[in-house]
Formats: sequence, C-alpha cells, structure tokens
Amino acid sequence: MTGVLPITLEDSTKVVQAFLYSGKEYVCVMKLHGDVGETRVRRVLAEFEDEIYQRPPLRSSVKRQIRTRRIYYINYLEADGRNVLFRVGCEGGTYIRKLCFDVGEVLGVGAHMQELRRTRAGPFSEDGQTHVTLHDLAYYFNEWREKQDPNILREFIQPMESALALIPKLVVRDSAVDALCHGANLTAPGVLSVESHIEKGSIVALFTLKGEAIALGKAVLPTEEILNTNRGTVATLERVLMPRGTYPKIWKSVPKQ
Repeated sequence: MTGVLPITLEDSTKVVQAFLYSGKEYVCVMKLHGDVGETRVRRVLAEFEDEIYQRPPLRSSVKRQIRTRRIYYINYLEADGRNVLFRVGCEGGTYIRKLCFDVGEVLGVGAHMQELRRTRAGPFSEDGQTHVTLHDLAYYFNEWREKQDPNILREFIQPMESALALIPKLVVRDSAVDALCHGANLTAPGVLSVESHIEKGSIVALFTLKGEAIALGKAVLPTEEILNTNRGTVATLERVLMPRGTYPKIWKSVPKQ
C-alpha cells in the first residue's frame, strides 16, 4: 500500500482518534479471477455504493465480527484485461481487500486486491497543499538541522488543528476553556457557536474563539437542540487536547463535603 499517511508528533498524538471517524479515499487495482465485461463490472461496483456489511479479514488488527461501513462512492476508472482500476470513497475502517473479495463473489469469478493507494485520509489529500513526500521531509529536516530555524519546520509540520478540519465544531467561551481542560463536560452556557449537521452521539471538536483545539467530545444533543437550549450538558469529553493552565481559571471548585 502507498499514498497518504498522516503522522502525529508529541501531544498531537491525541488527535489520532479523530482519524477513526474521518473518511478515506483509495485508488485500487482489483484482479479478477475470470473474464467479465466492463458493463457488468460497473453495475456490480455501483451496487456497493451504500452501507455494507463487512467481516474484517483474517489478517486484521480488530476483532473479526460483522459490522457496517458506508461506501460513499465507487468510480470505475479503467480496465486492462482482468485488472480493474477504481476509486472508492468510504467510511474509516473499511477494508478494501475485503471489498474486492465481495465484488468478486457477486461477479461469480472471484477477485482480490492487487494494489492499493490511499489518496485521502480525513482532511489530508494527495493533491493537497499540506502534504510532503519523504524526499521533501528529508530535505527540510536537514535544512532545519543545519540552520536551526524553526520556520523551516512549518514547511512540513502542520498545526494539530488541521487534523480536525472535517470534524464538526463547537466554539467555546474563554471562561469555559480551563474547566474543559480539567475534564469538565461542556454545558450550554459555555457555547458561543455551533456548526450545522451535528447529530446526537457524533464526535465533535471543541475550539476557542482563536481557533485553538481544546478537546474532542461526543455530542449529547443535535445542532438544533444545542442552539435552543440554555442549560444542561451539550457535549461530554472524550479526549482533552489543550494543556491545563493555557487559559486562566475562572471556574470555582466545589468543596468536598
């Protein structure tokens, strides 16, 4: 497998969880085990554009139990004999080699994944301005080591917030930031603005007015209800990203009885 591989450093490893919920895009070469016409291959691929059931393959890092994953699109690109090239956009955690196997079963000839390239992982794409090749990385690192100029690091290291670009966001008042950093859940009075399309139970990113990531949370209410309530919890914390003390402490501790 080749293509896009996001790498996190130091405290930014905390946002890796966000990639579990971000979509992926791949370009795949699928090897058919028999001759099938292009029209039929296109039709069968289109049948997989929806929520599908998958059991992870034997060589996988998760428990082998049936689960659902969504295929957003499958675009047939071209074929060379029994080699079929297609582009697929899917929910995180989708096994493309299992997808190829299932397509082969429906076609009745069998198939396997011959080659795979990840062209997008969450907000990072192969043709985006933020990606660097390993050659670029080696060049910039040597430049930084020789000149010790921190600006050179910005050529290949992105801020942690860029990894959260596709996660729905809640903007929080400054007065609530430090309480969140200490693990408190987000309540309605602390919310300044809400992005649309937040669903109950979905992962959200909590941000300051300056665009700094505070934490990852799970929405207790959908967007409409968050906007229309002025009390109660709107998001529970999943992972704190900002160090304590970054913002002044305004909240009061409740003394133990």
